[in-house]
Amino acid sequence: MKITRSELFPVRIPLKAPFVTSLGSLTEVESVVLRATTDDGLIGWGECNPFWSISGETQETCLAVGKHLAKALVGHQASDIEGAHRIMDRLIFGNNCIKSAFDIALHDIASQAAGLPLYRFLGGKDNRPLITDYTVSLGSTEKMAADALDIVRNGFTVIKVKLGGAHPEDIARILAIRSAIGDAILLRIDANQGWTPEQAILVLNALCDANIQHCEEPIPRWQFMEMRRVREVSPIPIMADESCCDHHDAERLIALDACQRFNIKLGKSGGLFKAKKIIALAERAGMEVQIGGFLESRLAWTAAAHLALISPAVCYCDMDTPLMFTADPVLGGISYGPGGTITLPNTHGLGAYIDPSYLRGGTTID
Repeated sequence: MKITRSELFPVRIPLKAPFVTSLGSLTEVESVVLRATTDDGLIGWGECNPFWSISGETQETCLAVGKHLAKALVGHQASDIEGAHRIMDRLIFGNNCIKSAFDIALHDIASQAAGLPLYRFLGGKDNRPLITDYTVSLGSTEKMAADALDIVRNGFTVIKVKLGGAHPEDIARILAIRSAIGDAILLRIDANQGWTPEQAILVLNALCDANIQHCEEPIPRWQFMEMRRVREVSPIPIMADESCCDHHDAERLIALDACQRFNIKLGKSGGLFKAKKIIALAERAGMEVQIGGFLESRLAWTAAAHLALISPAVCYCDMDTPLMFTADPVLGGISYGPGGTITLPNTHGLGAYIDPSYLRGGTTID
């Protein structure tokens, strides 16, 4: 079961509306899809969506680095996922986003070979519901309140709100959303590093009665030493996102007692292998975890949903971005139901692949 061929494809899909955070605005998805083939004919699929301002990777860099990774993995045993990570990490530092595409593809192959759905291969059980939130992009107070109301009317029970602008306006945004939707719907907020520690403390305390589950990455990632100070005086739990990429980051944040929760993204961690390490650390520390991501299609989100079933520490799902696409390139994979419920495919392996009509302009390494 050795890797004989890897094919890398750029995929671009417009969004229904701009996706706006404190880090900028996106109108189009630019992802990389990987199709890996073994000598016994198994095919594994992977995908990554480089988020420039967070991962430092672009579609172009992922394609370029991916060629080197693919060449290094030719002849490697697909089931030796830990060994594949050693090869990739020795070859090049960082570049976790494109590494995650290879990791997902290898897990797809290995779980197919084992005759198991991916969540069972990872040690999980399909014994609880997965429910995603839906995100309100950063914008004017009026538009954000109207968007939140539309999300409630569409049946979602949890809303994630992008903040990180001027802090008085951020407070007004949440109060306006609460006025529009009432108090029953849970809110999650995400500043995407947009506040100083002092601003974060001010905003979080001002929103203490707004029924908010947690706040993601309130301050710049490089100020992680200040996060504990924010956590200690915040009435709202703090979730590390951009400051928690892999298990080494998680270990450091736990030692600092910097936050109560982690947001795990396959594109940050380098894939499922290292994401599992973060979850194990969270379990030992008694912390809760959210499975999130970037603007991946349902292919990579299917891998994320499988991961979400491996531990009761995974309490939150932020898996809504495929619903923002103008087109769906994925066959099989997770499906979305009423209220943001997510159903996994009942098949061996990942259970998702890309419609061949979207696979153009690829590069083959064998």
